[in-house]
Amino acid sequence: MSDPKNQKKAAIARGDEELLASLGYKQEFQRAFTGLETFGIAFSIIGLLPSIASVLVYSIPNGGPVAMVWGWLVASFFILLVGMSMAELASSAPTSGGLYFWTFVLSSPKWRTLLAWICGYSNTIGSIAGIASIDWGCAVQVMAAASIGSDLKFEATSAQTFGVYCAIVLSHAVVCCLGTKLLARLQSAYVILNVLLCLAVIVALPAATPKEFRNSASYALGGFSNSNGYANGFAFILSFLSPLWTICSFDSSVHISEEASNAATAVPWAIVGAIGIAGILGWAINVSLAFCMGTDLDAILNSPSGQPMSTIFFNSFGKKGTLVIWAVVVITQYMMGSSMVLAASRQTFAFSRDGALPFSGWLYRMNSYTKTPVNTVWFVCIWSIILGLLTFAGDSAANAIFSLSVTALYVAYALPICARFLGSNDFEPGPFNLGRFSVPVAVMAVLWMIFTSVILLFPSTPQTTVEDMNYAVAVQWGTLVLSLIYYYFPKYGGVYWFKGPIPTIENNGGEGSDGNTESANLEKKGDVEVIRPQAVPIDKNN
Repeated sequence: MSDPKNQKKAAIARGDEELLASLGYKQEFQRAFTGLETFGIAFSIIGLLPSIASVLVYSIPNGGPVAMVWGWLVASFFILLVGMSMAELASSAPTSGGLYFWTFVLSSPKWRTLLAWICGYSNTIGSIAGIASIDWGCAVQVMAAASIGSDLKFEATSAQTFGVYCAIVLSHAVVCCLGTKLLARLQSAYVILNVLLCLAVIVALPAATPKEFRNSASYALGGFSNSNGYANGFAFILSFLSPLWTICSFDSSVHISEEASNAATAVPWAIVGAIGIAGILGWAINVSLAFCMGTDLDAILNSPSGQPMSTIFFNSFGKKGTLVIWAVVVITQYMMGSSMVLAASRQTFAFSRDGALPFSGWLYRMNSYTKTPVNTVWFVCIWSIILGLLTFAGDSAANAIFSLSVTALYVAYALPICARFLGSNDFEPGPFNLGRFSVPVAVMAVLWMIFTSVILLFPSTPQTTVEDMNYAVAVQWGTLVLSLIYYYFPKYGGVYWFKGPIPTIENNGGEGSDGNTESANLEKKGDVEVIRPQAVPIDKNN
């Protein structure tokens, strides 16, 4: 008799392949991501400590300790609701296309192609902005290390930082062209390094901080600082950018659905698990920072290093200790970028598979040697470098990249959640299901995304000049307008040829790539139980 473990693995593999076939797609990727590694890609993109380091500059002037501690807690709760609603969709139909695929199959026939088009372009824009913001943050951290090494005397220019940024993005392109198995194994290392770094800082920072920089509980948990000019309440809301940007891009697990084992269960739990753990650990990090950063917030914000967290570390650990910890922070941020490129390339591959992007014929190609979509890797990285040119327009333009990576993705997140309840569909839940809580959770999630998307388009200060405006408005809506022009362009626009997801398998009723048609709801394979969700049906005639 064969080994029961091998039987179970084979049954899960068949189940994954059948479910994907029932959604209309043949198996093209290797399913090399385990449950932990599927969780790992979302958690590594969140990259708690380096992410908080990148966006601490938004929470300190917009509330200070109160924003860091309580703003994080409030935002984390609502972000979890967004993730739970998305997890239900991912469990029902786990495919790399994810958001725009769900939008199409769940929307009413009259609107499904247009909404899928908008969702897909928003997801693509948001993913590319995610790469740009993560790698720009990494470049700033590299230059902060140079500043720490010079005893805070060195101050990098925009050109120097941009050069480092380009080198980081291009190196990520090379890494993400590697084989799927190697990329999957890297995720486990990313998770371990992230968790250890967080725990080390939570424990070591309070122990190492000199008395002059230690804060009382009343200040750390109740001190409010507002230096940007908005009313206190609105400033506190603006500080949400820190948790919103940090705990974002969790749709990355969705985009590797076709590479994940037992995807209908692994992907939704990866989303919820990554958000939940990030919320708890991130809150602990912010509390630790609030107790150990002193009260001179202007000195922290205006440090030559350009990184508030590096200044806090410098005050607590000294030069050598900070350089050791900061090196790990930079490495972790670098890993975040590679995971983001991986997820963005898969989303772009899926969107081009359905012919929606310019040059889709070139983008929808699998490298015969690595079995990965090399062309889409380079596509998203090149566009990330182009988007990074915004940083030469000033700090506000650089901040817009961070805002854009949230607001564009939230458009893509909200559309399929709304379509599930407002569209004409017969949604069948998968193994992850909220039951009667689905509707209230979805309503709160969508209202939260609408609210924060509007807020994040405001400039950082009420007295705005051309240099200080929030360029996320121009980039996001400008790109969406161009995509709509492309959609409605006379004779050649997408309205004439884009039909939504294009099946890549002849039989869309549960056929595996081996040609053997089996039940899409099979409960047993031999002696091994296989839990299978009912797939969301595709209407090929629309």
